[in-house]
Parts: sequence; structure tokens; C-alpha cells
Amino acid sequence: MIRTLIVDDEPIARQILREEIEDWPEFVVSGEAENGRRALDLIREEHPDLVFLDLQMPVMGGLEVVRQLTGPDLPIVVIVTAFDEYAVEAFETGALDYLLKPIRKERIGKTLERVKRLRNNR
Repeated sequence: MIRTLIVDDEPIARQILREEIEDWPEFVVSGEAENGRRALDLIREEHPDLVFLDLQMPVMGGLEVVRQLTGPDLPIVVIVTAFDEYAVEAFETGALDYLLKPIRKERIGKTLERVKRLRNNR
């Protein structure tokens, strides 16, 4: 199972992602967070395999979360945002993928396939 954390300040955005991920039996949503600070806490406590991370949130943004992640066993990070201008910076910080809202079913499917391939090659 690929344990997945969803981080977004919008409850409806978290719900949409959760529903899409639940269609994939290899993935389980192990937690949700509404801001970057809570996301960091959950990542350190729960050690998810995958994090879907919004960029613009109260308390701490997604890129700041990624910059603060340290250690040998980091989760795969997928950025989810409505803004395309942060893509280069997101990839430079180590994100596997960059999804633009509203997320289409086929696009998240491609992302989840990439995550599975990456996990199988580790």
C-alpha cells in the first residue's frame, strides 16, 4: 500500500483528491492536513509514502514545507495548485509532478502511475 497524505486548505479540494485516489487499490489516504505546519507534523509522525501538497495555504505554503523536509526517507511530493508559475521552482525542490486545479481524472491517473513506477524501481 502507498500511504498518501493530502494537504490543502480547501476541504472540497481534499475531498476531490481523496475520491480520485480511493479508486486506486494500491493507494490509501492515511491523513489530511489543512496547512503546511500540520503537514510537516504529519509527515514526521506518520511517514507517508506520497504527499499531495497545495502551494498557497495559511500558516506555511507548500514550497516551504518541501524545503523543510530532511532525512533519508522522504515522501514523494506532488504539487497541486491553481497557479502554473511555480512549476520550475517546484521541480527544483524535488517534486515528482505538478498538477493544476481543477484536476482531471486522467491527469491524476498518470501521476499515480508515475508514483507506482518510482516506488517499484526503488
